[in-house]
Amino acid sequence: MTTPPVHIGLVFGGASGEHAVSIRSAATVIAALEQGQNKERFSVTAFYIDRNGRWWPEDIARTVLAKGLPAEADQLPTPLPAPGLNKLPGGADAVDVWYPVLHGPNGEDGTVQGLFTLMGKPFVGAGVLGSAVAMDKLAMKAAFAAAGLKQVPYVGLNASDLHQSDRREALVQRIEQELGYPCFVKPANLGSSVGISKARDRDQLLKGLEQAAKLDPRIVVEQGVNARELECAVLGKRQLKASVVGEIRFEADWYDYTTKYSDGLSHTLIPAPIEPTLQEQVQTMALDACRALCVEGMARVDFFYDDSNDCLWLNEINTLPGFTSLSMYPMLWEASGIKLEQLVAQLVDSARQ
Repeated sequence: MTTPPVHIGLVFGGASGEHAVSIRSAATVIAALEQGQNKERFSVTAFYIDRNGRWWPEDIARTVLAKGLPAEADQLPTPLPAPGLNKLPGGADAVDVWYPVLHGPNGEDGTVQGLFTLMGKPFVGAGVLGSAVAMDKLAMKAAFAAAGLKQVPYVGLNASDLHQSDRREALVQRIEQELGYPCFVKPANLGSSVGISKARDRDQLLKGLEQAAKLDPRIVVEQGVNARELECAVLGKRQLKASVVGEIRFEADWYDYTTKYSDGLSHTLIPAPIEPTLQEQVQTMALDACRALCVEGMARVDFFYDDSNDCLWLNEINTLPGFTSLSMYPMLWEASGIKLEQLVAQLVDSARQ
C-alpha cells in the first residue's frame, strides 16, 4: 500500500518589515519541497499573509511566489479568515505539518507557533517559548547571561524613556560611560538588520534611538567591537547538531540590511578560515545558546570574534533564518553534507518528532 504524501502548509509573507525577504525564502523552500524525491514524499499548499496580516489561499500565494514581489491590496480579492480550528478553503484543515517561512514579528516571535499549537498540528522550527525569547533581543540576552554565555556589553531601554528629557539624558550618559562610541542601536524585535544604526557620537546615537523607537517599544544598544562575524547553523529536535562554521565578510562599514541582501556587497567563507579548536568552541556555544532559550528544530547562531585577543562573543539566535540564495543557513548545511532538498525534508521530519 502506497504511503500518502505528507501535506505541508507553507506560510510566508507576514506583517513585518521582512515581508519581501520572506517571499524570497519561501520560493527557495517550496522549490526544494517539490523537486527530486521530495515530490513523492510531500504535497504543499501555500498560504500568503499580506502586509496587513490577512491570509490568502493557494492561487494567490503561488502568484506572489512566481512574481517574487508582495501583492498590492488593490490586486487581491476577499481574503481568508485567519486560520483556526475551523475548515478553510485551500486545504488548511488537511495540513499534516505547518512550515512557517516568516521572518520578524508576527511570525518568528511565537505568535504563529502558538496558533499551530492550538490547532494541534506539528510545525517546523522552534516552539512558542524559544521563538518568543529569541525574537526579543533583551529577553534573549538575559537568558544568555543567566546561562553564563559571553556577550558584548549592552544597555537595554524602553522607547517611552526617550519621551522624558531627564530620563533620556541619563540613558545617553549611561550608554556613553558603559559602552562608548561606536555603538549599535537595535530595535529589540526586528531581524535582518532592519532599523539598526551605528552611532559614532551623541548626535548619531540620539537619531538612532529615535529611529529604533518608531519600530519597537524595546531597544538594545550594544558596544561596537572590532570583530569578524561567524555563523553556525543548528538542526534537530530530540538531538541538536551543529554545522560547520561560516564567516561573513562585507564591503561596507558594517553588515546592514542593504549589504546583507544586495549582490556583490558581501560574501561568505564556508568553512570559515579558523582553527579547529575555535570551530569546536563556536559549535559548542551554538548548541548551548539554543538550549538556554529552549530553541529546537532549526536556528542560525551568530557570533563576533576578535582574533587579536582570541575573544569570542555570542551575538544572537535566529529561529527562522533566511532561506534565500544569499542565506547562510542552507549554505552552511550544504557545506556540512546536507543538500537543500535533504535539509527541508529533515526539517519536516524533525517537526513530526
